[in-house]
Amino acid sequence: MLLADSFPTYKIGSLEYRAGRVLPFGATIVENGGVNFSIYSREARSCCLALFHHGCGEPFVKIPFPDEFRTGSVFSMLVYGINYETTEYGYIFDGEYDEKKGLLFDKDRVVLDPYAKSVSGRSVFGKKKDVPGQFVHRGQIIRQDYDWEGDTPLRLPQDELVIYEMHVRSFTMHPSSGVRHRGTYAGLIEKIPYLKELGVNCVELMPVFTFDEFENEREVDGKKLLNYWGYSTVGFFAPKAGYAASAPFGMECDELKNMVKQLHKNGIEVLLDVVFNHTAEGGHGGPVISYKGIDNRTYYLLTPDGSYYNFSGCGNTMNCNNAVVRSSILDCLRYWVTDYHVDGFRFDLASILTRDQSGAPMVSPPLIESLSHDPVLDGCKLIAEAWDAGGLYQVGSFPAWHRFAEWNGRYRDCVRKFVKGGAECAQELISRVSGSPDLYSDRSPAASVNFVTCHDGFTLADLTSYNGKHNEANGEGGRDGSDNNDSWNCGVEGETSDAEILSLRRRQMKNMLTVLLTSRGVPMLLSGDEFANTQFGNNNAYCQDNEISWLDWDMRDGNEDLFRYEKNLIALRKAHPVLRGGSFDFSHNGTGYPELSFHGLTPWNCDTGNSPLTIAWMYAEDSERYGTAEDAFLYVAVNAHWEEHTFALPVVPEGYRWHLFAESGSGRSFAPGEEQILKDCSEWALMPRSSAILIAKKAKKRRGKS
Repeated sequence: MLLADSFPTYKIGSLEYRAGRVLPFGATIVENGGVNFSIYSREARSCCLALFHHGCGEPFVKIPFPDEFRTGSVFSMLVYGINYETTEYGYIFDGEYDEKKGLLFDKDRVVLDPYAKSVSGRSVFGKKKDVPGQFVHRGQIIRQDYDWEGDTPLRLPQDELVIYEMHVRSFTMHPSSGVRHRGTYAGLIEKIPYLKELGVNCVELMPVFTFDEFENEREVDGKKLLNYWGYSTVGFFAPKAGYAASAPFGMECDELKNMVKQLHKNGIEVLLDVVFNHTAEGGHGGPVISYKGIDNRTYYLLTPDGSYYNFSGCGNTMNCNNAVVRSSILDCLRYWVTDYHVDGFRFDLASILTRDQSGAPMVSPPLIESLSHDPVLDGCKLIAEAWDAGGLYQVGSFPAWHRFAEWNGRYRDCVRKFVKGGAECAQELISRVSGSPDLYSDRSPAASVNFVTCHDGFTLADLTSYNGKHNEANGEGGRDGSDNNDSWNCGVEGETSDAEILSLRRRQMKNMLTVLLTSRGVPMLLSGDEFANTQFGNNNAYCQDNEISWLDWDMRDGNEDLFRYEKNLIALRKAHPVLRGGSFDFSHNGTGYPELSFHGLTPWNCDTGNSPLTIAWMYAEDSERYGTAEDAFLYVAVNAHWEEHTFALPVVPEGYRWHLFAESGSGRSFAPGEEQILKDCSEWALMPRSSAILIAKKAKKRRGKS
């Protein structure tokens, strides 16, 4: 094999170039100020590097790759003399163009490097760049010299996580957020004290990879609609510049890294929502941005006639189990772990990642196996959204190799149905509260990411305020968004001033939080639910860069009790490790009681065969097993009935007294250790559609007067 050093150096204008290094792919600054460019294309006949001055429409130079610069299917070139702070780049590939064969090469088109670490043109969110001709995404060359000051991923145990899902821009974009740099990574940093106050220890960020917000832009009723959520990736290695206050100065990478570092300093992990199932290039007629013009048949699943399989619902499907694509995905994730210190990933429509070349699901998909055993990714969190838009639903059966957790959609559906009065779900609820052993018996409760709400669907407040979606503002005639919401408006659709209905809605929100945060598994909360944030009935706000999506922080003023309720429940999980237990062994422990038991209106009698609307469960916390100061018993009662019911409490050991921790009916909740002592308590009455948490602890001995 010939070494790059054995090749001659060429000159074009003020630039010198020579054969480059095959790896790593992308544009990499090397010694002596050179930049190494390397890119793969199996079917292109030739390749040309195009260099642009920042913001200019035409390249100032085009440098063809000589034949000796090609190793296998990789074109590599080392260029000296580039002012990489003011230079953008792209590639031009020549080859056959035949749509029926799936070949789309065009020698007149500049395409984006899929390994570009920064992408130009969208440095201010929602502001178009004034470029003559058709807009083209271009790569930028970055220095990788950020000072991490000793930061490393936190490696929190999976079962200790309380995940808080958020959209970077929505979180602080509303004027009420009170931050200096609204809608940015820097703005999120300003809200870290709030996250610590709430008690979450992990944020899951909706897509922060480069996307084009102007994809499918349109105007409806005078409002501009954009690709707001970003589930349409343009560049997998580059952060979304429009989310950075410093992006106009080329500092978006450092700003995002600083956000991660500051979150880590405060004990909060960072998960990224990643979208490898499709790209922004869409299907037939979609734009040619990158992969289509580089190697269309390698990167996408194509039918025999050159059309695109569409298991994503977005026009194309990535050929994830192709060896080259698989390697690219691994390179991407390794990069975000090593260069951005992220703690893990949530994989959007992850079932697509299990499909083969023809779209059929695989028993042992190579990509998932590679991710599960990759040494660089070892220890980081991997979470699958175990379904796709092609009808493949793998919740509980995702090929996980004991590494992947899953968004538990069955948990969401069960809890929503039961709390609104679905008695038929009582038996299933036992399994869901227990960590879903019917789904994850070969793993652990931590494999179940439990949630009631997420970005995709109603907020918690809207779940109790609307029977149906109200997506008219999206301009799609109500065709978008799920019709299966399992929601209940509590008697009036939408906003109301009826005090009784408002009280019922408040109880229902707290009831769902009660179940969620006292279930085995990993709880995930949607940002803003803690102060009843609303999207006004829109259950698919993917295009709404406005008050529909932005969190209105003024809502906290009128919902402090809800915030406190969620905060105290999070603190309860931290204070009582039995709630986070890592096994499905619920047998009798050192307390003399089963670690987890289920009850009806009378103790030890949970007859789910009659579809009850009343159910209770009790955790027996063995102090020796869990390292706590003393044994404790946590009793959770849920009355989903429209009538009041009284629960007889289990008898606890002599010397223990019941304390009230939280009650959705009265709205009361307490911080751990500050619970209200209950005198001679043997039963607990729950008003209609309410819940309560009681804790039995040893009675404190009173000190005598001196």
